[in-house]
Amino acid sequence: MRLARIATPTGPRPVVQDGDVWAVVVDHHAPDLERTGETHPVDGARLLAPCEPRVVLGMAHNSGPADRLVPPQAFTKSARTVVGPGEPVRLDPAAGKVVVEGELAIVIARTARHLTPEQVPGAILGWTVGNDVTAYEQSALDDKFTQSKNGDGFTPLGPWIETDLAVADVADLAIDVQVDGATEAKASTSGLAWDVVEQLVYLTSHLTLGPGDVVLTGSPSTSAHVVPGQTSAISIEGIGTLTNPIV
Repeated sequence: MRLARIATPTGPRPVVQDGDVWAVVVDHHAPDLERTGETHPVDGARLLAPCEPRVVLGMAHNSGPADRLVPPQAFTKSARTVVGPGEPVRLDPAAGKVVVEGELAIVIARTARHLTPEQVPGAILGWTVGNDVTAYEQSALDDKFTQSKNGDGFTPLGPWIETDLAVADVADLAIDVQVDGATEAKASTSGLAWDVVEQLVYLTSHLTLGPGDVVLTGSPSTSAHVVPGQTSAISIEGIGTLTNPIV
């Protein structure tokens, strides 16, 4: 099942795909996905970021097996950095080199604190494509990543939330990162040091996550340098493609 948010003449709407239409629902997080009766054609609909997180977390040093030699660690990104498909990533010339990073993103379903491994699947609403844009040269100047991770449009999400993938299904999904149509990186979620279950157990041992919050699971060598005028397109197997212009 695909959940999304679309722009309509009367404002954003949460929707579920039903064939060739988006059916408007009251709340993505309600157990029965109550429909309002309003529909919009899939073709031509403008997709927004598929959720509105209050908390956005990214997993640090989670790019390969060697990262298991250090403890798991996370950083925060401002929820104001979240944009949807087609929205621009805005580069500040003073930021230096900037990279896009293709990542599997978890969308949280419910209030989650002190999760056990067995509870993790029930805390996940679904999965989307995440782009953890990073001002690469700023990371060495700020170990909290505030300067490198929080530019305008630095967290594109989309194009929708895919709910039909189980936790086991996302252990080995292909990630393809293109810039202006040329593939710059190819990898798999199997390259992550800490898997989804380990990440959510760790994170919720330190803070509460809630409905719509997002966890960027890490970049397993899925980064590419970008400059203004280019377009990034990140595809994750079984989910979709997220495309954003760089300005």
